[in-house]
Amino acid sequence: MQRGLPPGLTMPPPPFTESTATDEDDRTLVARARTGENAALEALVRRHQRWVYNIAVRMLGHPHDAEDATQEILARALRRLSSFEGRSEFRTWLHRIAINYVLNVKRGRREPAALTFGCYAHGLDATPDLDLPDPRSVAADVRLLVEEARIGCTAGMLLCLDRQQRVVYILGEIVEVTDEVGAELLEITPDTFRQRLARARRDLHSFMNDKCGLVNPANPCRCARKTRGFIAAGYVDPAHLVFADHRVAEVRGAAPAAAATLTTLDARCGEIFRQHPVYEPPDVVPALRRLLAGPDVRDAVDLP
Repeated sequence: MQRGLPPGLTMPPPPFTESTATDEDDRTLVARARTGENAALEALVRRHQRWVYNIAVRMLGHPHDAEDATQEILARALRRLSSFEGRSEFRTWLHRIAINYVLNVKRGRREPAALTFGCYAHGLDATPDLDLPDPRSVAADVRLLVEEARIGCTAGMLLCLDRQQRVVYILGEIVEVTDEVGAELLEITPDTFRQRLARARRDLHSFMNDKCGLVNPANPCRCARKTRGFIAAGYVDPAHLVFADHRVAEVRGAAPAAAATLTTLDARCGEIFRQHPVYEPPDVVPALRRLLAGPDVRDAVDLP
């Protein structure tokens, strides 16, 4: 189910699924771009910017940092377009650039130098359980505030994984790429990808099973009871929602899978993150147009 989509807007599936636009279409656009057709360059950007942006959001923890990262990733791809030799699919080539960037970019505003699950548990325990705020006292709908608390808190749990674990979890659990695709993106073996994903699941899911009421009803922590505490601590700003105000669709809604009973810990935890929004990114094409006029990009893509 898609929620919050403007009329007429549909959410394309995640990358590396059967229904994603074919690699032949991408190769045609690359070939046209190399003849000097800016429209083809812009079409490549618009085709791929959404999922580059959404992977960056989950890696960096904040939409503003993800916007900056997306612009830089796509600019790097344009600069290197002449080096695309076609030995892999274009989307694989592009997402390797994206993954290398988010693994090495400096930390953003929500990613501390060192965040452990122990520290995160202490922060949750120190946040008091309170009734929801009076709707007349806040600038946003109370339901949106609870949603902001839910998404922000669980997104913070992802940040407790180190970046190597985090990117594997995002690819394998949230975007649900196959072991083979994940291995190709990270330039490792499928067996290594599976091992890293298993470790990331173990660490994150163990924490969630011990602390998160969304995963384990026996846990006392509830998003609605923490919302006022998050507001007081500055984690949720009713006047400037970071997550809930930009809802487009759930990953699960964008990539429907066979219905499954969520009987295992892995299934319950993974579904929490697949229920996070798929964000419609700010269109980076206008900013990239300025780069297209620069000689470095024109030379890189063989433009006249």
